[in-house]
Amino acid sequence: MKRNHNYLLTVWILFLVLFTACSTNEESTSQKDNNEVIEKDNKATVTVFKSHLGKGTIPTSDDPHVQYIKEKTGVEYQLETTPPGSEPAEYINLMIASGEFPDILRPIGGVEQTLITQGGALALDELLPKYAPNVWERIPKEAWDIVRTASPDGKIYYVPQVYMVPSRAALLRQDWLEAVGMEMPKTLEEYKAMLIAFRDQDPNGNGKPDEIPTTGREFGRWMDHLFSMFGVAMWEGYPEWDIYNGEIHYAGTTENMKAAIGFLRELYEEKLLDNETFLNKGDVWQAKINNNLVGSWYHLPANLLDKLNAMREEAPNAYVSGMPLPEVEGFDGFITQKSMGLPEWLIPKASEANAIHSLKLLDFFYDPANADFIQYGIEGAQHEVVDGEKVLLPATDETPLALGMLNFQTKESMDIRIENSFPEEDQQMIKDIFDVATSDARRIAGDGLPSTVYEGYPDIQSHKLFQEYLTKIVIGEWKLDKFDEFIEKWKQSGGEEVTQRVQEWYEKVK
Repeated sequence: MKRNHNYLLTVWILFLVLFTACSTNEESTSQKDNNEVIEKDNKATVTVFKSHLGKGTIPTSDDPHVQYIKEKTGVEYQLETTPPGSEPAEYINLMIASGEFPDILRPIGGVEQTLITQGGALALDELLPKYAPNVWERIPKEAWDIVRTASPDGKIYYVPQVYMVPSRAALLRQDWLEAVGMEMPKTLEEYKAMLIAFRDQDPNGNGKPDEIPTTGREFGRWMDHLFSMFGVAMWEGYPEWDIYNGEIHYAGTTENMKAAIGFLRELYEEKLLDNETFLNKGDVWQAKINNNLVGSWYHLPANLLDKLNAMREEAPNAYVSGMPLPEVEGFDGFITQKSMGLPEWLIPKASEANAIHSLKLLDFFYDPANADFIQYGIEGAQHEVVDGEKVLLPATDETPLALGMLNFQTKESMDIRIENSFPEEDQQMIKDIFDVATSDARRIAGDGLPSTVYEGYPDIQSHKLFQEYLTKIVIGEWKLDKFDEFIEKWKQSGGEEVTQRVQEWYEKVK
């Protein structure tokens, strides 16, 4: 028996040696194959999904911008976007349901959390330093730490946006202000008096009573300036989380919000707020601004060029200023700034085999050595040379789109963008707008809050209850006192549980 036992032991040891050798050989072969894949980067193709691409057509493989990046990185990009007429967030969700993923995508509508919680997102902690060192080093540690709070295992599943300057601002038609003989409003009362003058004194000079003093979009979106005066943390019409009475709370249920809604109701009743606000879809809202019908609104100053060009077709002297927030007694107004933590790029787990190439492509855009190309692109396609200086060409519906993947804004980079995007005579105007917005901006406590805090409470996350009460109170269907009923319903429908989660998250990051 002892001899048999020793024999079996010897056979088992030999088996382990052979198995280990085979495994080592397989790993070596696998690593060799992997290295060969990396070395053959000139054959690598990465599909990149972005919504909201703007004017232009999808570039083909022989496009000079595509070919230049392929030459520098060994990676050819294929740009994908939502089909015409489709809603981006819904389209991405359909894409997830079908399992047809791009190699790298820009998530919107909280889709990153869906992928993270379902195991559909690739962890990037080890991959980023190795294959995208510029991305890893340029993004501040604070931002990476915030991103880690978005996952239950504390890993990094997406590359975040980083905005060191505010990207949104309260905007005002300075030429209208001068036409009615008034100065920039400093108080809420002066602001309302200005709106009345816009309504009654024909500042656009067309002889028609068609001026809209101020406006917003359906669901009460994109009129944050009217809430910001009252110290309400708002982001494109959605209430955010900030410090109220010493703790982080949902801005939608605060006394600040009730006061702001009361003011909106007053403006609506006096036709100082566009009475079609809650019907305005994005294109209709934009057309009103472009057609010289709106005096005061809220949007992205960096995107003013097309709007200014449209305005000046009928109003050659059209001039837009940043409006310092008027003071409201009893409230500390501010422009909401979100600087870190918003998702910018995510690699689906299903696309892991091409992750190295996706990161190499992304790293190209974060490499400071490529800043000039990223800004100007290809001569004849994205820019032309005038008197020895590069000048960006305006986008058209026929122009091939050039992929951009860098979303890292500082004061310096914003100034460069302005100087390269706007005519010289308009550059100072845009810089002044950013200066005003920056002086009023404040980073909110909920910057980088992961959408996991809303798990199980989709209606709280979508703000549907808030939007219903906001709309009906402002248009006069319900009295302002109904706001107290909203608070109770919000708490009962999951608001209290979500608040507890948010406060626990804030304790980790504050």
